Amino acid sequence: MRKKILFISRHAPYGSSIAKEALDAVLTMAAYEQDLSLLFMDDGVFQLLQNQQSHEIAQKNFAAMLPILPLYEVENIFVHLESLQARGITENELLLDSVQVLDSHAVSVLLAQQDQLLSF
Repeated sequence: MRKKILFISRHAPYGSSIAKEALDAVLTMAAYEQDLSLLFMDDGVFQLLQNQQSHEIAQKNFAAMLPILPLYEVENIFVHLESLQARGITENELLLDSVQVLDSHAVSVLLAQQDQLLSF
């Protein structure tokens, strides 16, 4: 039986390994053919920014991995509107065109629809 599993990514892409670990967990779970979704909130919204210059801090470009998510059948990708607004980020600055922007109420509805929540 397929379970609805939502990964919540709350950390910036650089400075720690948490964001990378969240993405690795999503890609690993994709092999188990579950109904996976990914929500970016809080500082996790920085992961979605275009034109990340990670080479300047000697880091691998995290954002380059995000466009492959649909290849792993992870097509439900969400971003929290209020997190974007609090950080002065507009939808035009996001790397993925397919990301769905949700306000806090819609996030609450999304959370209630899941069988499992994994927060990173």
